[in-house]
Amino acid sequence: MKGQNGSTLLRMDNERVREICLKLPHVTETVNWGHHLVYWVGDRDIGGKMFAMTDLDGTGTGVLWFHCGAERFHELLEMDGIVASPYLAKAHWVTLEWWSALRPPEFEDELRRAHALIYEKLPKRTKTVLAMPDKERAKVIWERKKLLASRQRASKPASQRVGKAAAGQAIHRDR
Repeated sequence: MKGQNGSTLLRMDNERVREICLKLPHVTETVNWGHHLVYWVGDRDIGGKMFAMTDLDGTGTGVLWFHCGAERFHELLEMDGIVASPYLAKAHWVTLEWWSALRPPEFEDELRRAHALIYEKLPKRTKTVLAMPDKERAKVIWERKKLLASRQRASKPASQRVGKAAAGQAIHRDR
């Protein structure tokens, strides 16, 4: 599609939003709630926070949700096709009901703003990890995930915790 000045107009969709978000510093993505691609500033296991999400299969409300801050929240709500995000409006998130609610350059501006606002809210310890060199940061994140996994295993009731030794004893008793 060509614009009036002969430039190529970009159509916004999940892939274009993904491309924009993943170019921002310290962004990770996860699939949550079955059909949402969620973008995080920093890995959530080290205290990262989400700043935007898209609906992957079209079954949810709207096409894009993002944090916009208190000042921008009411301005955006005045625009056609933008509504307060269900469950997230108190935190100043908006939902775009369709892709044409904003022009492509505005998408990029809003996503950059959302990322910056959330980055500023991160705890100091998370920002410290994000400032580390890649190799060191990856090690810290891996250790944190390992610790969280062991805590989850330990919090399960004993009846659900069947380790190798317990499984072996159960088999031995059946003989």
